[in-house]
Amino acid sequence: MNGGAPGLQPPRPRAPGLGELVGRLVGEARSLAADFAELAVLDARRAAIRLAWLLTAVLVAAVLIVTTWMALVAAGVTLMLGQGASWITALAVAAGLNIVGAGALAWWMFALIKEMPFTALLRQLRGNAPQKPQ
Repeated sequence: MNGGAPGLQPPRPRAPGLGELVGRLVGEARSLAADFAELAVLDARRAAIRLAWLLTAVLVAAVLIVTTWMALVAAGVTLMLGQGASWITALAVAAGLNIVGAGALAWWMFALIKEMPFTALLRQLRGNAPQKPQ
């Protein structure tokens, strides 16, 4: 058995104590928190990259829309000149269309500004009752 010594058994490994178990638990919790933090950072990085691509696509689309509008205005001016309108009349009509479009966009923007961001959150924090829809 144990070098010929009768009745001696090999020593058993001792069971971990409470302090050792708590230390392991704290270490595992720290590791888990670090893993979650790393996951959150990687997820935020991925979201930022996708946002950059989305903003790039919106910018390209805006440039294409502006050039399309300019081409349509130029076609309208050319059509009016072909119908016998003067340069001044054709350009005035084109400018008027641009002003009407800008006015419509301004009206839409003012409608958006009426409800400022985070109004529901601020209302909840202040304890106010919700407003009736307009």
